Amino acid sequence: MPPSKFNSAGEGNFSGPMADNGLFNANSLLNSEKAVQELLERSPLMETDDHLIEFSEALRTVAKALRKAAEGKAASQAEAAEWKRKFELERTRNLQLEHKGQSPVECNGHNNKRSRILSPQATEQSEWCCGSNGICSHEILQDRDINSISQMASKKYTRKAPFKLSWCCNGEHSDRHKHDVVSFEKGNITTAERSSRQISLKWESQPQTVLILTKPNSISVRILCFEMVRWLREHKGLHIYVEPRVKSELLTESDYYNFVHTWKDDKEIMLLHTKVDLVVTLGGDGTVLWAASMFKGPVPPLVPFSLGSLGFMTPFHSEHYKECLDSVLKGPISITLRHRLQCHVIRDAARNEYETEEPILVLNEVTIDRGISSYLTNLECYCDSSFVTCVQGDGLILSTTSGSTAYSLAAGGSMVHPQVPGILFTPICPHSLSFRPLIFPEYVTIRIQVPFNSRGHAWASFDGKDRKQLAAGDALVCSMAPWPVPTACQADSTNDFLRSIHDGLHWNLRKTQSFDGPRDT
Repeated sequence: MPPSKFNSAGEGNFSGPMADNGLFNANSLLNSEKAVQELLERSPLMETDDHLIEFSEALRTVAKALRKAAEGKAASQAEAAEWKRKFELERTRNLQLEHKGQSPVECNGHNNKRSRILSPQATEQSEWCCGSNGICSHEILQDRDINSISQMASKKYTRKAPFKLSWCCNGEHSDRHKHDVVSFEKGNITTAERSSRQISLKWESQPQTVLILTKPNSISVRILCFEMVRWLREHKGLHIYVEPRVKSELLTESDYYNFVHTWKDDKEIMLLHTKVDLVVTLGGDGTVLWAASMFKGPVPPLVPFSLGSLGFMTPFHSEHYKECLDSVLKGPISITLRHRLQCHVIRDAARNEYETEEPILVLNEVTIDRGISSYLTNLECYCDSSFVTCVQGDGLILSTTSGSTAYSLAAGGSMVHPQVPGILFTPICPHSLSFRPLIFPEYVTIRIQVPFNSRGHAWASFDGKDRKQLAAGDALVCSMAPWPVPTACQADSTNDFLRSIHDGLHWNLRKTQSFDGPRDT
């Protein structure tokens, strides 16, 4: 049969009615496929008509493809009509709610997890807004009820006393103001005044549990600890936690101290921040560093009493511990948020940047030095993705602002107010006269790497302990930790800082110039 017969009238006619978009409609596609099949069955084909067989099979394939396309289009049109119907229904209901004076976003889903954090007035319109398994945008954008969240937290940990931190000024008539943002208006940029106010802590409920940490091997500290534990129990009715060593000393002194709590292993130490409302340290700055190292995450407020030598972070005097603790437990009190560094050691054998050792938190500084090697340290330093310098000398100190009065100060670094967020970059005896200390902002990540051409290994120590060897190719990555250490102030953070450098370091102390010498005329 010649191919011209496919254009003849009848069942073999493929020029049927077309759809609006140029495609065959469903009926024409079915008829075309049936016509091809009947034509093939009705007309015996000879061996010379192989090209006709191939052509007919191609037509059959095209007919099937067109039919699937038509079916897909019909399904899409049905789905679009359904969405349009739902949209019209939702718009109509929103208009009805607006006439009734209600907001269409006041709705709540049937999911129990979402219903616990949304407002209780939003349960009537839940079915049409969220559906049974849907997620509404207002669940993310809606302000949560802070009071309800704090009540949930207090139910979970009944012994924890919640508190709030707020900005406060010295006096209500102070002419100093705080601006949270930098504004740009009419071509003028106003500076952001961030440190014009102190931070104040106010208890939302009475503290119930106190952790007391003491300096070891001190008779005066031990006697004060016995007195303080007894006073806090009898006059304040608080639950007392101490170290296992201190509990043994208390029980050796008297069986009266059986009420004192302690912990048995590291797992219980990890949960201390969920039980303890307040931490009291009896010792010097080393005891404060020890207290901070016990908390790998959030840290309860610290009340440090000075029983050491210098005491840059211990403003309270032990002779007046009753008055001090009574004032702290009542509140509000001024707080200094002392930032910590989070350090990761990445070995050369690590497959990626995320394969690191356990992070270490430091309150003062992390030091990279040459150890017992007689060669200079060779350290490549990077800030984020920018190369900073190559340190050749005895080592390098990365310090917090709280640690600016410690090792960094002895190496020539500046003294910085502890409330200033930043990372101090101080070289140790650099073999260069132009190498001066730097202060980086708190949001950067600093990477210290031992190059492969280094003559010796480097050693890293964290707050004076936990030394780790850094071989060629190893790196130390430091950034600001998200959990600061809140320490109570005797007056405020600035007053305590100035008092510490005056009393501890005798800063700028000299005899006053005589007034009876030569004068300008």
